Amino acid sequence: MRTLVILADGMRPDALENIAKAREFMGKCRYTLNGVTVMPSVTLPCHMSLFHSVDPLRHGTTTNVYAPQVRPINGLCETLLANGKKSAFFYNWEELRDLARPNSLTKSYFVKGRDIGYETAGRIVTDEAIKYLNENYVDFSFLYMGYPDAAGHGFGWMGEEYMKSLESCFDNMDRIINALPEDYTVIITADHGGHGRTHGTDMPEDMTIPVFVYGKGIEAGETLGNVSIKDIAPTVVKLLGVEPDAEWEGKSFL
Repeated sequence: MRTLVILADGMRPDALENIAKAREFMGKCRYTLNGVTVMPSVTLPCHMSLFHSVDPLRHGTTTNVYAPQVRPINGLCETLLANGKKSAFFYNWEELRDLARPNSLTKSYFVKGRDIGYETAGRIVTDEAIKYLNENYVDFSFLYMGYPDAAGHGFGWMGEEYMKSLESCFDNMDRIINALPEDYTVIITADHGGHGRTHGTDMPEDMTIPVFVYGKGIEAGETLGNVSIKDIAPTVVKLLGVEPDAEWEGKSFL
Protein backbone atom coordinates (compact mmCIF):
# COMPACT_ATOMS: atom_id res chain seq x y z
CA MET A 1 0.00 0.00 0.00
CA ARG A 2 1.25 3.46 -0.98
CA THR A 3 -0.40 6.86 -0.53
CA LEU A 4 -0.32 10.06 -2.58
CA VAL A 5 -1.80 13.35 -1.35
CA ILE A 6 -2.52 15.89 -4.10
CA LEU A 7 -3.29 19.44 -3.00
CA ALA A 8 -4.62 22.19 -5.26
CA ASP A 9 -4.00 25.47 -3.44
CA GLY A 10 -7.14 27.56 -3.06
CA MET A 11 -9.55 25.02 -4.58
CA ARG A 12 -13.12 25.89 -3.62
CA PRO A 13 -15.47 22.89 -3.57
CA ASP A 14 -18.45 24.83 -4.88
CA ALA A 15 -16.49 25.48 -8.09
CA LEU A 16 -16.08 21.80 -8.87
CA GLU A 17 -19.59 21.20 -10.20
CA ASN A 18 -18.45 23.17 -13.27
CA ILE A 19 -15.34 21.00 -13.82
CA ALA A 20 -16.10 17.87 -15.87
CA LYS A 21 -13.18 15.79 -14.54
CA ALA A 22 -14.08 16.77 -10.97
CA ARG A 23 -17.60 15.44 -11.50
CA GLU A 24 -16.09 12.21 -12.86
CA PHE A 25 -13.95 11.89 -9.73
CA MET A 26 -17.04 12.19 -7.54
CA GLY A 27 -18.34 9.03 -9.19
CA LYS A 28 -15.09 7.16 -8.53
CA CYS A 29 -14.23 8.33 -5.00
CA ARG A 30 -15.44 8.71 -1.48
CA TYR A 31 -15.58 12.45 -0.99
CA THR A 32 -16.92 15.47 0.81
CA LEU A 33 -17.42 19.00 -0.45
CA ASN A 34 -17.77 20.24 3.13
CA GLY A 35 -14.34 19.66 4.66
CA VAL A 36 -13.02 22.35 7.01
CA THR A 37 -9.61 24.00 7.16
CA VAL A 38 -8.03 25.98 10.02
CA MET A 39 -7.78 29.65 10.92
CA PRO A 40 -6.08 31.65 9.64
CA SER A 41 -7.10 30.18 6.28
CA VAL A 42 -3.71 31.02 4.79
CA THR A 43 -1.53 28.68 2.73
CA LEU A 44 1.46 27.89 4.94
CA PRO A 45 -0.44 27.70 8.27
CA CYS A 46 -3.00 25.38 6.63
CA HIS A 47 -0.28 23.14 5.23
CA MET A 48 1.47 23.00 8.60
CA SER A 49 -1.83 21.90 10.15
CA LEU A 50 -2.31 19.28 7.44
CA PHE A 51 1.16 17.80 8.09
CA HIS A 52 1.18 18.20 11.89
CA SER A 53 -2.52 17.64 12.70
CA VAL A 54 -2.80 20.59 15.10
CA ASP A 55 -4.10 24.16 14.91
CA PRO A 56 -1.78 27.03 13.90
CA LEU A 57 -1.64 28.35 17.46
CA ARG A 58 -0.06 25.02 18.44
CA HIS A 59 2.49 24.63 15.62
CA GLY A 60 3.22 28.36 15.64
CA THR A 61 3.11 29.29 11.94
CA THR A 62 0.33 31.84 11.49
CA THR A 63 1.49 33.59 8.29
CA ASN A 64 3.22 32.53 5.08
CA VAL A 65 6.56 32.90 6.88
CA TYR A 66 7.59 29.69 8.65
CA ALA A 67 8.04 29.98 12.43
CA PRO A 68 10.26 27.31 14.04
CA GLN A 69 8.24 25.36 16.57
CA VAL A 70 8.81 26.24 20.21
CA ARG A 71 7.47 22.86 21.36
CA PRO A 72 8.17 20.73 18.25
CA ILE A 73 5.61 18.18 17.08
CA ASN A 74 6.56 15.33 14.80
CA GLY A 75 4.93 15.91 11.44
CA LEU A 76 3.69 13.32 8.98
CA CYS A 77 7.07 12.76 7.29
CA GLU A 78 8.97 12.51 10.58
CA THR A 79 6.44 10.01 11.94
CA LEU A 80 6.71 7.89 8.80
CA LEU A 81 10.52 8.06 8.84
CA ALA A 82 10.59 6.82 12.43
CA ASN A 83 8.65 3.78 11.22
CA GLY A 84 10.91 3.00 8.28
CA LYS A 85 8.72 4.65 5.60
CA LYS A 86 9.88 6.83 2.70
CA SER A 87 8.35 10.18 1.69
CA ALA A 88 8.62 12.40 -1.40
CA PHE A 89 7.57 15.98 -2.24
CA PHE A 90 6.80 17.52 -5.64
CA TYR A 91 5.86 21.20 -5.38
CA ASN A 92 6.01 24.65 -6.98
CA TRP A 93 5.79 27.03 -4.01
CA GLU A 94 9.10 27.06 -2.11
CA GLU A 95 7.71 28.03 1.29
CA LEU A 96 6.49 24.45 1.61
CA ARG A 97 10.08 23.22 2.07
CA ASP A 98 9.65 23.62 5.84
CA LEU A 99 6.76 21.14 6.08
CA ALA A 100 9.29 18.33 6.54
CA ARG A 101 12.44 18.51 8.64
CA PRO A 102 15.86 17.95 7.05
CA ASN A 103 16.60 14.30 6.22
CA SER A 104 12.96 13.21 6.46
CA LEU A 105 12.40 13.12 2.68
CA THR A 106 13.74 10.56 0.23
CA LYS A 107 12.94 12.83 -2.74
CA SER A 108 12.24 16.56 -2.97
CA TYR A 109 11.52 18.20 -6.35
CA PHE A 110 10.78 21.91 -6.69
CA VAL A 111 10.18 24.28 -9.60
CA LYS A 112 9.35 27.94 -9.07
CA GLY A 113 5.84 28.67 -10.25
CA ARG A 114 6.34 32.41 -9.91
CA ASP A 115 9.11 32.30 -12.52
CA ILE A 116 7.73 29.89 -15.11
CA GLY A 117 3.98 30.24 -14.46
CA TYR A 118 1.92 27.99 -12.20
CA GLU A 119 0.14 26.25 -15.07
CA THR A 120 3.46 25.14 -16.56
CA ALA A 121 4.89 24.37 -13.12
CA GLY A 122 1.91 22.15 -12.28
CA ARG A 123 2.49 20.13 -15.42
CA ILE A 124 6.23 19.82 -14.74
CA VAL A 125 5.89 18.63 -11.13
CA THR A 126 3.21 16.15 -12.20
CA ASP A 127 5.47 14.78 -14.95
CA GLU A 128 8.34 14.40 -12.48
CA ALA A 129 6.08 12.69 -9.92
CA ILE A 130 4.79 10.23 -12.53
CA LYS A 131 8.33 9.37 -13.62
CA TYR A 132 9.81 9.05 -10.14
CA LEU A 133 6.95 7.16 -8.50
CA ASN A 134 6.88 4.60 -11.29
CA GLU A 135 10.63 4.00 -11.00
CA ASN A 136 10.99 4.10 -7.21
CA TYR A 137 9.07 2.74 -4.23
CA VAL A 138 7.94 5.55 -1.94
CA ASP A 139 5.35 4.99 0.79
CA PHE A 140 3.98 8.55 0.95
CA SER A 141 4.13 11.28 -1.68
CA PHE A 142 2.84 14.85 -1.75
CA LEU A 143 2.05 16.68 -4.99
CA TYR A 144 1.29 20.40 -4.72
CA MET A 145 -0.24 22.59 -7.43
CA GLY A 146 -0.33 26.35 -6.86
CA TYR A 147 -2.21 27.46 -9.98
CA PRO A 148 -5.70 28.03 -8.45
CA ASP A 149 -4.35 30.24 -5.67
CA ALA A 150 -2.30 32.28 -8.15
CA ALA A 151 -5.34 32.65 -10.42
CA GLY A 152 -7.56 33.61 -7.49
CA HIS A 153 -5.22 36.34 -6.28
CA GLY A 154 -4.51 37.55 -9.79
CA PHE A 155 -7.99 37.45 -11.33
CA GLY A 156 -10.50 36.57 -8.61
CA TRP A 157 -11.92 33.35 -7.21
CA MET A 158 -14.66 31.78 -9.36
CA GLY A 159 -13.69 33.82 -12.42
CA GLU A 160 -12.71 32.51 -15.85
CA GLU A 161 -8.97 32.20 -15.15
CA TYR A 162 -9.68 30.53 -11.83
CA MET A 163 -11.95 27.93 -13.44
CA LYS A 164 -9.27 27.32 -16.08
CA SER A 165 -6.77 26.67 -13.28
CA LEU A 166 -9.01 23.99 -11.76
CA GLU A 167 -9.41 22.28 -15.13
CA SER A 168 -5.63 22.24 -15.48
CA CYS A 169 -5.19 20.73 -12.02
CA PHE A 170 -7.74 17.98 -12.64
CA ASP A 171 -6.11 17.19 -15.97
CA ASN A 172 -2.85 16.65 -14.08
CA MET A 173 -4.59 14.65 -11.38
CA ASP A 174 -6.18 12.42 -14.00
CA ARG A 175 -2.80 11.85 -15.67
CA ILE A 176 -1.00 10.81 -12.51
CA ILE A 177 -3.78 8.63 -11.14
CA ASN A 178 -3.97 6.73 -14.42
CA ALA A 179 -0.18 6.32 -14.47
CA LEU A 180 0.32 5.04 -10.92
CA PRO A 181 0.53 1.40 -9.86
CA GLU A 182 -2.70 -0.09 -8.50
CA ASP A 183 -1.51 -0.21 -4.89
CA TYR A 184 -1.85 3.59 -4.49
CA THR A 185 -4.55 5.30 -2.46
CA VAL A 186 -4.90 8.93 -3.58
CA ILE A 187 -6.25 11.76 -1.43
CA ILE A 188 -7.13 15.01 -3.23
CA THR A 189 -7.75 18.16 -1.20
CA ALA A 190 -7.11 21.91 -0.79
CA ASP A 191 -5.62 24.05 1.93
CA HIS A 192 -8.31 26.76 1.81
CA GLY A 193 -10.78 28.43 -0.55
CA GLY A 194 -11.05 32.12 -1.35
CA HIS A 195 -13.33 35.02 -2.18
CA GLY A 196 -12.84 38.09 -4.34
CA ARG A 197 -9.06 38.17 -4.74
CA THR A 198 -8.12 37.06 -1.24
CA HIS A 199 -8.60 34.54 1.58
CA GLY A 200 -7.63 34.14 5.23
CA THR A 201 -10.95 34.85 6.94
CA ASP A 202 -13.43 32.56 8.68
CA MET A 203 -15.94 33.00 5.83
CA PRO A 204 -17.29 29.68 4.47
CA GLU A 205 -15.83 30.57 1.06
CA ASP A 206 -12.36 30.55 2.65
CA MET A 207 -12.79 27.76 5.21
CA THR A 208 -14.51 25.02 3.19
CA ILE A 209 -12.36 22.47 1.33
CA PRO A 210 -13.03 19.32 -0.73
CA VAL A 211 -11.58 15.93 0.16
CA PHE A 212 -11.57 13.03 -2.33
CA VAL A 213 -10.23 9.51 -1.64
CA TYR A 214 -9.57 7.12 -4.52
CA GLY A 215 -8.09 3.63 -4.57
CA LYS A 216 -8.58 -0.10 -4.33
CA GLY A 217 -11.10 -0.95 -1.63
CA ILE A 218 -12.55 2.58 -1.48
CA GLU A 219 -16.30 2.49 -2.01
CA ALA A 220 -17.01 4.92 -4.85
CA GLY A 221 -19.78 7.44 -4.46
CA GLU A 222 -20.00 7.21 -0.67
CA THR A 223 -19.64 10.57 1.04
CA LEU A 224 -17.22 11.15 3.90
CA GLY A 225 -18.45 12.44 7.23
CA ASN A 226 -17.12 15.49 9.05
CA VAL A 227 -13.57 16.02 7.81
CA SER A 228 -10.95 18.51 8.95
CA ILE A 229 -7.66 19.26 7.27
CA LYS A 230 -6.12 17.98 10.54
CA ASP A 231 -7.54 14.52 9.75
CA ILE A 232 -5.41 13.96 6.64
CA ALA A 233 -2.13 13.03 8.37
CA PRO A 234 -3.87 10.51 10.68
CA THR A 235 -5.60 9.00 7.64
CA VAL A 236 -2.31 8.64 5.74
CA VAL A 237 -0.55 6.88 8.61
CA LYS A 238 -3.50 4.53 9.10
CA LEU A 239 -3.38 3.58 5.42
CA LEU A 240 0.34 2.86 5.81
CA GLY A 241 -0.05 0.85 9.02
CA VAL A 242 1.63 3.40 11.29
CA GLU A 243 0.41 4.86 14.59
CA PRO A 244 -0.26 8.62 14.65
CA ASP A 245 1.86 10.90 16.79
CA ALA A 246 0.45 11.20 20.31
CA GLU A 247 0.08 14.99 20.01
CA TRP A 248 -1.92 14.99 16.81
CA GLU A 249 -5.47 16.29 17.22
CA GLY A 250 -7.11 14.89 14.06
CA LYS A 251 -8.48 11.41 13.43
CA SER A 252 -8.58 9.13 10.40
CA PHE A 253 -11.67 9.55 8.23
CA LEU A 254 -11.35 6.01 6.81
